[in-house]
Amino acid sequence: MSAATMTAPAVKPGADEGRIGLRANLRHIGALARRNALQIKQDPESMMDVLLMPVIFILLFTYVFGGAIAGRNHQQDYLQHLVPGLMAMMGLNIAMAVGSGVNDDFRKGVMDRFRTMPIARSSVLIAKIVVEIGRMLIATAILLGMGLLLGLQIKGSLLAFLAAIVLSTAFGAALMWIFILLGLSVKTPQAVQGMAMLVLMPLEFGSSIFTPTTDMPGWLKDFTTVNPLSNLADAARALINADGAVAHPVLITLGWAVAITALTMPLAVRKFRNKT
Repeated sequence: MSAATMTAPAVKPGADEGRIGLRANLRHIGALARRNALQIKQDPESMMDVLLMPVIFILLFTYVFGGAIAGRNHQQDYLQHLVPGLMAMMGLNIAMAVGSGVNDDFRKGVMDRFRTMPIARSSVLIAKIVVEIGRMLIATAILLGMGLLLGLQIKGSLLAFLAAIVLSTAFGAALMWIFILLGLSVKTPQAVQGMAMLVLMPLEFGSSIFTPTTDMPGWLKDFTTVNPLSNLADAARALINADGAVAHPVLITLGWAVAITALTMPLAVRKFRNKT
């Protein structure tokens, strides 16, 4: 077993999960997050999706589809529409990796070691999310960097720009609990990815991420209205472009994030506790 796998928080033998305090929980989360970060250091290829996915998507949709969607003379306007939408998409795609990682840890027996340790079961899952949030922020930084190189303009204030990043990160973190629950419920990482794609495709393409919804058929437009990715994309777009209503999509997005976390986090922790 690798050094990263063997890294574990030091706890008092015989401690009980129910008596673990907040300080100890934070220490466990920190140690487990370090273990996950060391895994990435030992396997740098695992960062390829984070490093390349933003570049591929922004180039693909701007130069391959942008002309067809917005017209060849309006690619700059399309870039202002696309990049905030892709911020919403980054969180969804990276969240999928959390479920696959949790599932893979069970297959490799890593969770057997955690089972012998007197730590809160939630700390294992929260540590996963902490590291994946770091990966998400890196992907977002690359996406925005590429956008700026291609001519993206930050028309809003710096505070609004940072708020768009925080909002997309918070929503992505909430989605991770769904994929953790999925990873704990199926047998293989491939099954996680397959089932996730069945959810990802309708949510991503049935939204305002890539194109305005004005020309969509009525039934699809109704779906985009309730699609949380549309609300997140619209909120990020309004914050970055300083255009359109901000409060409504921001509040709707935050409401979705809180509701998803409140519903799926306890289920994921319970599933994890029963599985281990």
